[in-house]
Amino acid sequence: MLTILGFAMIATFLVLIMMKKMSPIAALVLIPALFCVFVGKGANLGDYVLDGVTDLAPTAAMLMFAIVYFGVMIDVGLFDPVVRGILKFCKADPMRIVVGTAVLAAIVSLDGDGSTTFMITVSAMYPLYKRLKMSLVVMTGVAAMANGVMNTLPWGGPTARAATALKLDASDIFVPMIPALLVGLLFVFVLSYVLGVRERRRLGVLTLDEVLVEEKVEEKETETVLVGAGGSGDGKVSMRKGVAGGAGSGTDADEQDDDFQGLDPHRATLRPKLYWFNALLTVGLLTAMIMEVLPIPVLFLLGAALVLTVNFPHIPDQKARIAAHAENVLNVSGMVFAAAVFTGVLQGTGMVDNMAKWMVDVIPGSMGPHMALVTGILSLPLTYFMSNDGFYFGVLPVLAEAGAAHGVSPLEMARASLVGQPLHMSSPLVPAVYVLVGMAKVEFGDHTKFVVKWAALTCLVILGSGMLFGII
Repeated sequence: MLTILGFAMIATFLVLIMMKKMSPIAALVLIPALFCVFVGKGANLGDYVLDGVTDLAPTAAMLMFAIVYFGVMIDVGLFDPVVRGILKFCKADPMRIVVGTAVLAAIVSLDGDGSTTFMITVSAMYPLYKRLKMSLVVMTGVAAMANGVMNTLPWGGPTARAATALKLDASDIFVPMIPALLVGLLFVFVLSYVLGVRERRRLGVLTLDEVLVEEKVEEKETETVLVGAGGSGDGKVSMRKGVAGGAGSGTDADEQDDDFQGLDPHRATLRPKLYWFNALLTVGLLTAMIMEVLPIPVLFLLGAALVLTVNFPHIPDQKARIAAHAENVLNVSGMVFAAAVFTGVLQGTGMVDNMAKWMVDVIPGSMGPHMALVTGILSLPLTYFMSNDGFYFGVLPVLAEAGAAHGVSPLEMARASLVGQPLHMSSPLVPAVYVLVGMAKVEFGDHTKFVVKWAALTCLVILGSGMLFGII
């Protein structure tokens, strides 16, 4: 019964948000609360929620201060050279922009943190997508898939969890998987090219200056003036001001609006004299995060406080910067705490355990010798519908034990368990995805509908490559 209710709860959540019948925050809170009552454990709802909040509170704190930190770094111009470099490569070509998004997300993912990756990638690419009227779900989908492949790095989380759960060395799991993961990353780049070509066909190729001029023309097309005696019709006519003059008619192609402030070389928040301080601080912060000098929330808390104090020594300026990023902070942290209700009910009621046991039990005995393949396939839905902790510490040991009985080594099982990560990074239970869709101003349901099929295909490419190379 708990198994059925667990799947029903997840399906209800996904259907409602994909059909836009409920907001993700409302769905994450109300649906599990309702199912908790159905299970007959409504009296324990408070305990389940508090347990979930306790588990996710450090993540929420990390996201809050990370958004402030990277938001301020964007304000002061740390990433402007990156944006200019990408623009120089992309040249307002949608195909190059989509490929550039994948490459940027993959490179930034080397720090092992999805939230950081999405903040930097969206901050750099969003203005360009917005300016060229490109599909924002293409940006979020490509970034999520590239980060999902890179999330398998030993310091990214899943590999360390698999190693811990099966008492193996992380390098023994990861190093042999590199060829298959490289194929998966190459597939993401090829997919980005295909999606980019599709966007290019839809939009064409322009220079950035042409786009800026075109926008100003569009704004003026709607203006009307009264026509005097001798006019026709109802006495009004639409005027296309500025068309004849083109770029030379007084339109300043370098002028940036609020949507394109990431490239505005004259914004008041720039701190060019502090550029190298900010760059070294960021490198030091990411290095400390990888080396686990301090917990990540503490590092970002200290980093946010330091970067605000140094770059904006006056309190009113500090308040203004915090206020400027308050919307992102509230959206993301609110989503994380709402997700705590969902995960708290799933775990507290025992739904997760029953769902995992059922999926293991339905595996036919004849599949025993192929348990690595089975694990790789199961990693897609299980890491999407469960947290990594739930999958790697709850399900993987059971699967590994079943595999060992048929001569399948724990190393093969551990490698196979990493296959689902490109899809996992778009799971509603992953806090980082809310950073991605929130900063990109994309509906979570729209992102889900777009990315699931492509991410699942990426996972299968990695699985097939692993089997071809004899890794899995």
